[in-house]
Amino acid sequence: MKRSLQFCNAALVAVFMLLTSRALAQDPAKVDSTHYKVEFENDQVRVLRVAYGPGEKSVMHEHPNVVAVFLSDAQGQFTFPDGKTAPVTVNAGQVIWDPAGKHQPENKGDKPFTVIVIELKGKPATPKKD
Repeated sequence: MKRSLQFCNAALVAVFMLLTSRALAQDPAKVDSTHYKVEFENDQVRVLRVAYGPGEKSVMHEHPNVVAVFLSDAQGQFTFPDGKTAPVTVNAGQVIWDPAGKHQPENKGDKPFTVIVIELKGKPATPKKD
């Protein structure tokens, strides 16, 4: 039960969008600027603010590996490219990691929710030597 809850929670991050193409997922900030706003970006990370109202859903999209910080409680569902779905319930303040993947998120709750998604880019930076 705990493992499936962790999977579902991770799916919500990796997660928020409506199926436009099963063959090609897209950048959520480009295909769904209503829900995704780029707050910060450099060569190591991209930080997205994601906000969904009750009943809202997005398009199929993908993320690299991410860390998600939930600013509010969320009840949602992810739909994956193969058509399978996973319900998700997350509490405000919860932080999760999710591996790279494609999904279509949907807010199944009756309240809006907001999450900060930190997309990790490439290899870790090499520490500078003094």
